[in-house]
Amino acid sequence: MILTTFIFAVQDGLSRILAAEYNIYLVVMIRYWFFAAFVVVLSSRSRGIRKTARSARLKLQMFRGALLAVEICVTVAAFVALGLVETHAIFACYPLIIAALSGPILGESVGWRRWVAICVGLIGVLIILRPSSGVFHPNAIVPVIAAIMFALYGLLTRFVARFDAADTSFFWTGIAGAIVMTGVGLFHLEPMSSTHATLMATLCVTGVIGHFLLIKCYEIAEASAVQPFAFFQLVFASLIGVLVFGETLRTNVAIGSVIVIAAGIFTVMRARRGAQQDADQSGETA
Repeated sequence: MILTTFIFAVQDGLSRILAAEYNIYLVVMIRYWFFAAFVVVLSSRSRGIRKTARSARLKLQMFRGALLAVEICVTVAAFVALGLVETHAIFACYPLIIAALSGPILGESVGWRRWVAICVGLIGVLIILRPSSGVFHPNAIVPVIAAIMFALYGLLTRFVARFDAADTSFFWTGIAGAIVMTGVGLFHLEPMSSTHATLMATLCVTGVIGHFLLIKCYEIAEASAVQPFAFFQLVFASLIGVLVFGETLRTNVAIGSVIVIAAGIFTVMRARRGAQQDADQSGETA
């Protein structure tokens, strides 16, 4: 999981470089072409494309796949506008948003401890944004929007998991995203220099490797057990932002990030404990 987050952080750095030179829709479209090819190959080698693509909630699968594609565009735009450090610092609050919305959307119970953690995490985000200090920039709202979109994508993924297998959801994530981005990206075609074409190829290859490692990670361990390690992406992305792009890690961003990560890890661990208790009760009832 840590290696996966490092690869995804490298992808973020490459995306920032390319999106600063070319249209974001073009960059994300090419990235999704490789992603779609990857899920097709993966499906054909497992259950077969027809069986994998069969979904009990096809429209919802298509929507969540399209939502993720749009979210990636918004996030990449934030990389260019704010940099990797501040974008990831704010984006790290998405587990808290998932916890807050899991009740009204999924009907899950959220205890008072997790609500306290959500409020504490919100304080961390406000420390990062510093809205009352006179330096708040409107661009800072962009990663907040991306975090909300990614949280909704996560909730929809958990919802469709009640009806479809994980490989079906993964298949439609790639296919739906490729369809949406192709419909938009084809209107923004432009030639790339050989250097940028190499970076684009690296972005695509690392994307496939990252998703492959993530799949293998979930085969070995439960998602809830490794989820806290996903916050390493903030660490790696911040290092890349500082060392490669010359970004500055401001004190308020560092403090706010620690608060958000701590609150997020607590929320994930409480959710895992609640799920384990529910499973134990179901076992006793059976």
